[in-house]
Amino acid sequence: METPDLILYNGKITTLDPARPTASALAIKDGRILASGGEGDFTPGPATKRIDLQGHRVIPGLNDSHLHLIRGGLNYNMELRWDGVPSLADALRMLKIQAHHTPPGQWVRVVGSWSEFQFIERRMPTLEELNEAAPDTPVFILHLYCRALLNRAALRACGYTKDTPDPPGGEIQRDKQGNPTGLLIARPNAMILYATLAKGPKLPPDHQLNSTRHFMRELNRLGVTSCIDAGGGFQNYPDDYEIIRQLHQRGEMTVRIAYNLFTQRPKQEKDDFAKWMKMTKPGEGDSFFRMNGAGEMLVFSAADFEDFLEPRPDLAPSLENELEDVVLALASNGWPFRLHATYDESISRFLDVFERVNKAAPIGGLHWFFDHCETISDRNLDRVAALGGGIAIQHRMAFQGEYFVDRYGADAARRTPPVRAMLDRGIPVGAGTDATRVANYNPFNSLCWLVSGRTLGGLELYPESNRLSREEALRRYTVGSAWFSREEQSKGTLAPGQLADLVVTSEDYFEVPEERIRDLHSVLTIVDGKPVYAAGPFKEHDAPAIPILPDWSPVKRFGGYGAPLWDGRTPPLTSKSSPAYSTAGLWGSGCDCFAF
Repeated sequence: METPDLILYNGKITTLDPARPTASALAIKDGRILASGGEGDFTPGPATKRIDLQGHRVIPGLNDSHLHLIRGGLNYNMELRWDGVPSLADALRMLKIQAHHTPPGQWVRVVGSWSEFQFIERRMPTLEELNEAAPDTPVFILHLYCRALLNRAALRACGYTKDTPDPPGGEIQRDKQGNPTGLLIARPNAMILYATLAKGPKLPPDHQLNSTRHFMRELNRLGVTSCIDAGGGFQNYPDDYEIIRQLHQRGEMTVRIAYNLFTQRPKQEKDDFAKWMKMTKPGEGDSFFRMNGAGEMLVFSAADFEDFLEPRPDLAPSLENELEDVVLALASNGWPFRLHATYDESISRFLDVFERVNKAAPIGGLHWFFDHCETISDRNLDRVAALGGGIAIQHRMAFQGEYFVDRYGADAARRTPPVRAMLDRGIPVGAGTDATRVANYNPFNSLCWLVSGRTLGGLELYPESNRLSREEALRRYTVGSAWFSREEQSKGTLAPGQLADLVVTSEDYFEVPEERIRDLHSVLTIVDGKPVYAAGPFKEHDAPAIPILPDWSPVKRFGGYGAPLWDGRTPPLTSKSSPAYSTAGLWGSGCDCFAF
């Protein structure tokens, strides 16, 4: 055997390799797994580094099959994250502190990834509370795909007045005098929310570089080593990919990215893809940064956004012709594609198109897939399987399950989405988050949802028959996700020859109580055979600290998921050891109404 560069030993290692499912030691060479086994199986050389795992659990690096990392990275340092914050009081206190530190001309942004049901108070903030917390600094708070809250300063910054008309597909809520209140409603789509957010200032390029590095480090802290980037609204190719391209060129990426291209121009989608086909092709790049295909937006007429507070919208009659033109062009040129799909009624229409395209240009070998599929029927699952497609699932229902039950009933929610039925049909299934604007980017939240079948608020959605075992859920986040970027031969397991991407978890994923899976994090994350994040007993192996730009960034004051950081002058947040913190507030049953 070759001499390893690194030996990890004295651990409980889950390899997901059928030939050797468990091990106590791993040998790594040139960024790849050399072998797994026991400590005595490997002979170190004079330059071999050794790390004692101290009995910790090791799992393959987590691979989010639907993440908006590139867009999220450009904005991460500007955003105040309420992800994982246990109470609304804490969230509003964070908002008030950040408003104090935010300079004139900048906004405070809370861009999704939270639910009122995660709060002990189990309610939304009111507009009055936002105006009290930040009377002078613009505040924009995004809540799922359904609404945004703006304080008075943000309304002024956006120029929204009594005379501003409602944009197509959106509503500016008004008082009895016709003045905007600060509530923006997505009815029936989220364009008003994202167009309003786009009015805010951007970070300069050097700060965007820094911001993206911090977002990747935050993902490393939570065990993410790979993702498939799903593009996004206002994420233009190639301009908005320049920052991540520079980081790749500089060797500063710590999360591997396979990226999809998302069309930005209604009625000109085919032209967008025709242009991009001349500029790039699927598979172009390397294991850290590679082009993956088209979507998740293929044509705007097929924009099947979910908002379970509103009735299901009917998609445009032009959908079939527009979608067929684009998918036929993609399939004819060997481009894989993905498509955002929530409702079964829409999926039926999409599959009608795919079946017609398949007769002219077979799509079975393209690794095409749907994203989401919350309400897909058994009949349409059979059609997906027959066309060789996959389905990428995310824990959006952990944030919106209460809304879905209120509108459609608990029986309908029992298979929303029908994950077990997908797997029973042999359909490739990859897990992810859809972060950063609806669900949060913490993969352990998603794993907890797959295993427990519960929302963040504790509502039980799924019977045992539609839940996954811990190993099954982990496979969806590793081996399963690798299919969606055609990388099954290089990532997903800790088998010889696979990429040396792995996570040492804070507690044992297979042994902690079910409800505490979402509290896990990494204490050692290794990408390409090198530590990129380390904490606790492995702190000595951590990568050098990255400065935070700009100086007023919320990341400098609060950190990311769970708001772990505070400045020294600020009283600490409610902690899990505090009497004010109650896990029942997070995992109790029931659903309270909220008002603005």
